[in-house]
Amino acid sequence: MDFLPINLRLRDQPVVLVGAGVVAARKARFLLGAGADLTVIAPEQDTQFRALASEHSLVWHQRPYGEGDLSNAILVIAATPDRSVNESVHREATSRGIPVNVVDSPDLCSFIFPAIVDRSPLTVAISSSGASPVLARSVRSRIEAMLPAATADIARFGQLHRDRIREVGASENERRIIWEQIINGPIAQLILSNRWQAAEQALAELLDGHKGLPPGEVYLIGAGPGDPELMTFKALRLLQRADIVLHDRLVNPDIVAMARRDADKLYVGKRRSDHSVPQERINELLVELAQEGKCVARLKGGDPFVFGRGGEEIELLAQKNIPFQVVPGITAGNAAACYAGIPLTHRDHAQSVRFVTGHTKDGKLHHRWEEFLSETETLVFYMGLVGLAIICRELIAHGRSPHTPVALIERATSPQQRLLRGTLSSIEALVESAQPQAPTLIIVGKVVSLADELRWYGSG
Repeated sequence: MDFLPINLRLRDQPVVLVGAGVVAARKARFLLGAGADLTVIAPEQDTQFRALASEHSLVWHQRPYGEGDLSNAILVIAATPDRSVNESVHREATSRGIPVNVVDSPDLCSFIFPAIVDRSPLTVAISSSGASPVLARSVRSRIEAMLPAATADIARFGQLHRDRIREVGASENERRIIWEQIINGPIAQLILSNRWQAAEQALAELLDGHKGLPPGEVYLIGAGPGDPELMTFKALRLLQRADIVLHDRLVNPDIVAMARRDADKLYVGKRRSDHSVPQERINELLVELAQEGKCVARLKGGDPFVFGRGGEEIELLAQKNIPFQVVPGITAGNAAACYAGIPLTHRDHAQSVRFVTGHTKDGKLHHRWEEFLSETETLVFYMGLVGLAIICRELIAHGRSPHTPVALIERATSPQQRLLRGTLSSIEALVESAQPQAPTLIIVGKVVSLADELRWYGSG
């Protein structure tokens, strides 16, 4: 993050703007809208600026900028076409410890103006850190379309009743839940429909019926294979409702960051021969946290019911009568195959697909290998990197052709995705040379040969 987004209270505060052209007029509108005590220094005013000055109260010094002009300012903006003047303004502001913005010169800025969606008192600021103002404006237009003008009324409604809700909610968590019921429920819809009296009545009923924290709940959420854009809407909604998030090693940190800022994050990930929290303890922890009244998001890579031990985790919840929801995610088998351009089924190559664990126990894989011999079935091995040699050896020994195509996909759906392709007889040597790291997924079958034609993502 190159610039930290903050909101400044500028009402009645001295701000200096050097320049009075078209660009300066845009900045002046922002500053005057925020109630700043604005002083403008410029030899001449543009037509737009003159019109703005006639509508608002500001001080204009009709002369060039000079050293010392910034002595009383708390904020400075330079918007002249003269680079040397802008640099002089930047030097003085910096020497005085005053935040300064030099228009179209990110290297001379200690702060920048974001693109703003104004639904005062609600405001949304979008910034590209100066890299692409056009992109920031494009994002702003999309957000504006999502937020009706009456959204401001919801914020004002909350402002009016903040003290009342603070009296009813004994704790911060309790108050947050009340606010969520207001903002995400029928009260907000009444406000958007300009039915304030009905909204007031609904709020009174909500607060009169409030009985403290509701019982806790657990959300078992499939986070998908890694790409945050593959999360479902429901997964994101529940994740942002959670008070605490328990997440695995395979969950992308960007997905964990989608949780509420004030939510606790607890890493309970497991890797081979290194379980930071034993599975039994995770199961117990979900129960304990829910019994404390917390909403708990259990984030698991891929889909929680496909080699994810999700069934084990909710079994204890069911026994203890803890409410829970399960949100499916895109399992790694589907995602890795799609991102590698390998259809798991195809009319000409494979009429079925089988998901198989590749996790070894005591150096062995305990499968009925004789069931894996169909040339028209795709085999997908999860967690098979360590057991690759066993997989290839056993399939060949039980009758699969050594020339059967094999793909190993490393870190599927991430920018670091890599695809290694060979056959049952050659893939081990390729892997030994490339040294891929977990997470990986192995696909065996004729459909692997389609990757040349259909592959669209990643390298390798």
